[in-house]
Amino acid sequence: MLLKKITILSLFISLISCSSGFSEKEKQEYTIKGKEIAQASFNELSSQLMTQMQAGGPAQAVPFCKEQAAPILAQLSSKYDANIKRSSDLLRSCKIEPTERELEIIYGYKKLISEKKDIQPIVEVDSDNKKHFYAPIIVKTNCLVCHGKVNETMSVKTDSIIKSIYPFDIATGYNEGDLRGVWSITFNK
Repeated sequence: MLLKKITILSLFISLISCSSGFSEKEKQEYTIKGKEIAQASFNELSSQLMTQMQAGGPAQAVPFCKEQAAPILAQLSSKYDANIKRSSDLLRSCKIEPTERELEIIYGYKKLISEKKDIQPIVEVDSDNKKHFYAPIIVKTNCLVCHGKVNETMSVKTDSIIKSIYPFDIATGYNEGDLRGVWSITFNK
């Protein structure tokens, strides 16, 4: 009888430890890997976008972003063996809608920011045993040219260009330091 209780207890403990997802070591490893991927993705996108801005301003950069951001992230996804996505609650394109979990994380980050608390990346395992990394995307000064406020940090002309390419855009009105969204990275292994 005692052996049966110990076996049941061992099984219960192993189920609990499996469902928690990560050991602390794995959590640290995936956090480091996620930060590396998010930073590399940001660097690649912003570098190419700045090249377009310098070459032709928003009239060249906005269409470039619409057509090339997804292929750039797809290429990086292949390189890092992960699915790399940017997600937001204020969309520029209806094609990239956030998941329920991404929205929960975005709203959680916004709450922490409003309470003047630190925000950190999140690493977790979902019910399908997929490993996820989420990190905040914070608005920088140069982002305001296309995501700022009209007649303040964004010109009417730029707003018109954006509205002609993204008719349902609501991804403007930001200030420097605002939360734009999250990096949402799902690891393939």
